[in-house]
Amino acid sequence: MREVIVSKALNIIKKDNPDFSNEKMEILEYGLTGFYMFISKSIIIFSVAYFLGILKELVIFMLIYTAIRSVSFGMHASSSMACLIGSSLTFLSVTFVCKIVILPIWFKILLGLITILLVVKYSPADTEKRPIISPKRRLVYKVLSTMVSVMMVLCSFLIKNTFISNSMICALIIQSVMISPITYKLAGQQYDNYKYYKKD
Repeated sequence: MREVIVSKALNIIKKDNPDFSNEKMEILEYGLTGFYMFISKSIIIFSVAYFLGILKELVIFMLIYTAIRSVSFGMHASSSMACLIGSSLTFLSVTFVCKIVILPIWFKILLGLITILLVVKYSPADTEKRPIISPKRRLVYKVLSTMVSVMMVLCSFLIKNTFISNSMICALIIQSVMISPITYKLAGQQYDNYKYYKKD
């Protein structure tokens, strides 16, 4: 199904833009594939969340997680099925835990400091398909991800809503795992992909 939809979309784009190069079409294919996977995965996960009665909480958690993921990036699953299973288990279970558990302030401080240090050390974490080659871009993303992680930790102390407070800490924990070289190694994926490209 995915291949059919993406292929039809690419044919329409190529027909309307015959001057597009093969390289540009490959970039569009990658983007359309990612968009399709995001939509189909979201429909399944949000449907399950609805039946579990945690749809609103999942949406909130995903927005919080996106804030740090979008600037520090991280590992992607090697297949769409692995991504669906991993994302479903992770986000649904963590959302449920954030809703019912009350984390002690000292525990939040400890986890917050650890995750900030991990973000500073390992972000941004790129992938083989999307290496972040530019040193300037890497620095910008590192600064942004550090600022976002610090703000999330501080907000987790100030916000009275237990779920949102927990979500900020748990989102940082998940992202710290996703940018760790250990996780890349366990998944059999290459880390620091920008190092394998020659500088101009």
